[in-house]
Amino acid sequence: MRHAGAAALDRLDSLLREVRRRHPQLKERKRGAFYRGGQGWLHFHEDPAGLFADLKSGGEWTRFAVDTATERRVLLERLAGSLAPVLGRRPKRP
Repeated sequence: MRHAGAAALDRLDSLLREVRRRHPQLKERKRGAFYRGGQGWLHFHEDPAGLFADLKSGGEWTRFAVDTATERRVLLERLAGSLAPVLGRRPKRP
């Protein structure tokens, strides 16, 4: 499965815009590849079976189908959860 090319990312444009809007703490180093604290966090793949997102959650990559509105909504919910602060963890000091 290869990383999503320009045409595939064009099909995901509304999802990419939503990720950017909701999660400005993620840095998009190149289109469709988002990083948090210097670590890869979210990127996209294309395959004959469809479009997919890989999301880092709990230190592991999880793959999500993102062809339908429902699948994209699930990804956005899981993305938000992966970025939520862990209870009891103190923030780093600058």
